[in-house]
This record gives sequence, structure tokens and C-alpha cells, in this order.
Amino acid sequence: MIVYNDTIIIDESIHEEWLSYIKTIHIPAIMATGFFSSYRILTVIDSPNEGVTYCIQYNADSIDHFQQFYMNHLHKFQATHQEKFNEKFVMFNTLMEEVE
Repeated sequence: MIVYNDTIIIDESIHEEWLSYIKTIHIPAIMATGFFSSYRILTVIDSPNEGVTYCIQYNADSIDHFQQFYMNHLHKFQATHQEKFNEKFVMFNTLMEEVE
């Protein structure tokens, strides 16, 4: 299992609007690409950062699925997110593989 993790530190003043957008528009659109089998949203309880920190983890069955998503969709989703929440967040990504 491949786990693609987005960690987002979002300005506290808009985090509820952001979370609603993520749940109703962003994640459903990513899942509709068919490259991920599941996802989960987490919040960091003891984050040392200002703002609210979230992690969104998407599970892909193979590295090939992730690479197809990366090549064909990721930049479009990042650009849309950047346009909508410009200068109100910091984001970084991690690609991981589940160890059995």
C-alpha cells in the first residue's frame, strides 16, 4: 500500500471554510480519479505551528497508481487549492509505503 500524505497548516481564521471545501469538493474530486482506494483526514493535536494542522492521507494500491495520479492530476489540484486559499496555508507532501 502506498500512502500519499498532504500536511497542511491552515490559517485559523479560515480553517472551518477550508475543511468544508476539502470534505465536499477537493477529496471527492481526488477520489473520483480512481487512483486511490481510501483516504482519511487527521488533525495534529499538539502542533507547534500557528494555525491548525491537518494531514490528509490517500491510499493507493500501487506506486503505479500514485504515479499516474501525480503525472495527470496532482498539479491541477494543487493549483486550484493555491488559488482558493492563497497565502493562508503552508503545505508539504510525503510519499510512504506501508510496512507489513
